[in-house]
Amino acid sequence: MAPSKPRVALFVTCLVDLFRPTVGFAAVKLLEDAGCVVEVPEAQTCCGQPAYNSGDKSDTKAIARGVIEAFEGYDYVVAPSGSCAGMIHEHYARLFEDEPEMFQRAQHLGNRTHELISFLVDVLGVTQVQAAYAGNATYHDSCSGLRELGVKQQPRTLLKSVAGLSLTELPGAETCCGFGGTFCIKYPDISNRMVGDKAADIVATGADTLLAGDMGCLMNMAGKLSREGHKVAVRHVAEVLAGFTDEAAPICGPR
Repeated sequence: MAPSKPRVALFVTCLVDLFRPTVGFAAVKLLEDAGCVVEVPEAQTCCGQPAYNSGDKSDTKAIARGVIEAFEGYDYVVAPSGSCAGMIHEHYARLFEDEPEMFQRAQHLGNRTHELISFLVDVLGVTQVQAAYAGNATYHDSCSGLRELGVKQQPRTLLKSVAGLSLTELPGAETCCGFGGTFCIKYPDISNRMVGDKAADIVATGADTLLAGDMGCLMNMAGKLSREGHKVAVRHVAEVLAGFTDEAAPICGPR
């Protein structure tokens, strides 16, 4: 008997749902191409990170309860965002340390939750994709994915297999872009300086395309590049890996 396909629930994320649905469709394609059965629970909402970062533990716990209930019963939960995946994987169980039953449920969900690209490479063993992109790209390592989930080499591994794509390493690739969820709202001047430095590093590579795995970072960097008049296309890495670059205009730029 052939082994059953893993049943994967896609956590779409708020920013993908509201601003970049193409990323969600790209994630589904990548997961299905890797042999997964993909479902998108309709009851899903925000992961609760904005409330959590603002110190609103009560609302965060209420949101987390809903997410835990919506995503129980799946083999894995996958998000095209290190930020959201990190919230569920790293922080949910801590919210319920005084509630043993919910703590167990939160911990179980966290252990099954992965960022999209790391799931493909580390869990499913994917080493290449069937996609093409004619351009020179550079890659930004988003803070949560890098520091909470260890997402670093996985996207680079898959990008090497994209026909026509050359990848130029970004100086300070691991340096925060200044978005930081609510950080950019609380400290706008510092945030603007940080993303300005990041934009300068991006332009200095000579790349025509910027890639990353988190929509918050991408929108922040795309906005700065656009305001400064730089012709750099900005895309989620899943769009390039899935070959979805013709379905939607880039977040920013000429391609």
